[in-house]
Amino acid sequence: MNVRCQPRLDGPPAPPWRLTAIGRAQTSPTPDGLALIVHPTPPGVYSDAQISDYAAPTGFRWRPPLRLTVRARCAPGADALRGTAGFGFWNQPFMPGQAALRLPQAVWFFFSSPPSDMRLARGVPGPGWKAAVINAARWPFLALLPAAPLGALLMRLPPLYNALWPVGQRAIGVSERLLDPALLADWHTYTLDWQPDGVAFAVDGAPVHRAPAAPRGPLGFIAWVDNQYAVATPQGRFAFGLLPLAAPQTLTLRSLTIETPTSA
Repeated sequence: MNVRCQPRLDGPPAPPWRLTAIGRAQTSPTPDGLALIVHPTPPGVYSDAQISDYAAPTGFRWRPPLRLTVRARCAPGADALRGTAGFGFWNQPFMPGQAALRLPQAVWFFFSSPPSDMRLARGVPGPGWKAAVINAARWPFLALLPAAPLGALLMRLPPLYNALWPVGQRAIGVSERLLDPALLADWHTYTLDWQPDGVAFAVDGAPVHRAPAAPRGPLGFIAWVDNQYAVATPQGRFAFGLLPLAAPQTLTLRSLTIETPTSA
């Protein structure tokens, strides 16, 4: 028997669930479900609409085993969407007022548009709609950190990138699969089964990716849409910024269920 967690989507959810709207954003119940909306936004302004279930570094509560099921769509589709959007679990590496940066951990469905370029899985483009796992809070990554600056320089040569980056990718626990971007514009049911030894992703019941390892947690749930971009590549390119928006962008959640075994 499983324990089911289903936050309210047709009105204000009960704690610890919370709705957040920053900048030119709003959260709104609609006949289709909870709409997370970012409105037209001028340059230099951050807009973010989200639902989450954590408020502080100590507020993360989810660990494997569990299953997340979300029915969602995004408007506009991937061709016109700018910024990032998605849903799943992470540890929000940086929070306002936080002195230190946490090493990133995430298990989620994640979208980013150009100029975002987080090319962390060899052979997978940086931007796009992905099933993705990252777990940098592991000793192999910490062991490689002293050599990271030299490694970034060496990997600017394609033969050395091909030889060295598989080691780096395993160290940060990255596993990604690019999904059909056309999925975003229509209603689909997304499932992730987060187990101690890996994560299975599915869309409308069809498997789309299997990650061979997974974070231990705890992580917090988030579903969001915003106007950020980020660049992080093995070759040492890093950048962050905000994109102006000429039209509204909406991630709508029709249903959201988290199931855990009764013994978890």
